[in-house]
Amino acid sequence: MAYTTLISTAELADNINNPDWVVFDCRFSLADSEAGGKAYRQGHLPGARYAHLNDDLSSPAKSYTGRHPLPDFGELAKKLGAWGVSNRSQVVVYDDAGGAFAGRLWWLLRTMGHTQVAVLDGGIRHWQTLGLPVTTVLPKIAAASFRSYLDAKQWLTATQVEDGLAAHRITLIDARTPERYNGLQEPIDPVAGHVPKALNRPFQLNLDKDGLFLPAAQLQQQFQQLTASAPAETVVHMCGSGVTGCHNLLAMEVAGLSGAKLYAGSWSEWIVDKNRSVARG
Repeated sequence: MAYTTLISTAELADNINNPDWVVFDCRFSLADSEAGGKAYRQGHLPGARYAHLNDDLSSPAKSYTGRHPLPDFGELAKKLGAWGVSNRSQVVVYDDAGGAFAGRLWWLLRTMGHTQVAVLDGGIRHWQTLGLPVTTVLPKIAAASFRSYLDAKQWLTATQVEDGLAAHRITLIDARTPERYNGLQEPIDPVAGHVPKALNRPFQLNLDKDGLFLPAAQLQQQFQQLTASAPAETVVHMCGSGVTGCHNLLAMEVAGLSGAKLYAGSWSEWIVDKNRSVARG
């Protein structure tokens, strides 16, 4: 059985020593870019590799890009092979933030044609709550060959978002908190507000009080209500820099609403061009 959206702690625990499975720790902090790697070294799931949001899952930011530009996919494919991922591997990704960062690697792999990738529901926190083991031992990795089958239609550029909104072809959903979306506060980016016509759904709404994803039927109802039942393939997700927007994309896939896209540059790219409109409130 291939896992393509979420995997439970029990399902992963049953396969934690499976040689055909590769686990990634994606913990990260926007406030401290080294915090995730430090946490990994202090204890991670057995066999897990560490993928760094800035260094591995993004390209360096430039003056004309958002904060987390998409990575060089050729380089990422080489890294995946060096990490032991083949095109037959079942990949599992986790973090300690409800999937906020792990969702990025989930989306990147799918965009590279690798659908056998799932986010650990509840992440390392739920894993430890259940008394499952963590280790400080670094994994012994046998390199593999990973071939990317990139689908560049899985993300939109700023121009495509502008054109799509103007022509009423897309429904844009912003995953940031209401405070940031409404422009009431902006702790990260130099301009506050949101893309005009964008809807707001903070990614945290996809989770219950224990940090687990809501049931599929509940997610489906909520997204259809938000988008007025717009076809899933016309929905585009965004956030601050193209990371937590993947969480809403994952939630839609869990809900059976397949085909949504990502505005990869997101808000931090949108505001680079002073000619682009900004809405508040």
